[in-house]
Amino acid sequence: MNNAVPTQLSVESIDILDKKVVYQGFFKVVELTLRHPLFEGGQSEPVTREVFERGNAVVVLPYDPVRDRVVLIEQLRVPAIGNADSPWLYELVAGMMDDGQSVLEVAARELMEETGLRASRLTQVGSHLSSPGGSSERLFLVLAEVDSDQASGVHGLSHEHEDIRVLVLPRADAYQWVEQGRIDNASSVIGLQWLELNRHKLEHRIDHG
Repeated sequence: MNNAVPTQLSVESIDILDKKVVYQGFFKVVELTLRHPLFEGGQSEPVTREVFERGNAVVVLPYDPVRDRVVLIEQLRVPAIGNADSPWLYELVAGMMDDGQSVLEVAARELMEETGLRASRLTQVGSHLSSPGGSSERLFLVLAEVDSDQASGVHGLSHEHEDIRVLVLPRADAYQWVEQGRIDNASSVIGLQWLELNRHKLEHRIDHG
């Protein structure tokens, strides 16, 4: 067995040789050339990589702990055309972070824009890098406790060309969709898996106020 010891490398040990923007549109692509320390000692040769910079985002898991239901949204995702059974994906609520806004402020904004709901309580429960092999994006996961009886209709901002349908499912059915592959986008899978692992804590919180 290889008992790996955590390395003591730091970001300060990376030597950035060059950095330039190679594309600037709705998103940005930056080309970095760098050297970094090697696990066996010494420095690497110059390495050039493109980094897709789209900013950080908040993913909101709208959950009704009283009725044990999840509120999902369905919308067209253009990059999924040709790489999914359907480009209309079942997802959790999500949105990009703006400068100066906290994670919970973004969560409340996106929850209202995409579902029309207000949460009785918002709790940040984790964060993860979405695709660190190519993107700098970090996703912050927020649990939103909601009344699912108020969830219905089509939402989204027309000036952002959003066309978002709200769907309410029993929690068990939503997780079954994960297992069946009907929900196959990473942030939604992670969020619903988190709920399966932690819902007993929410039940305890309800029982004790």
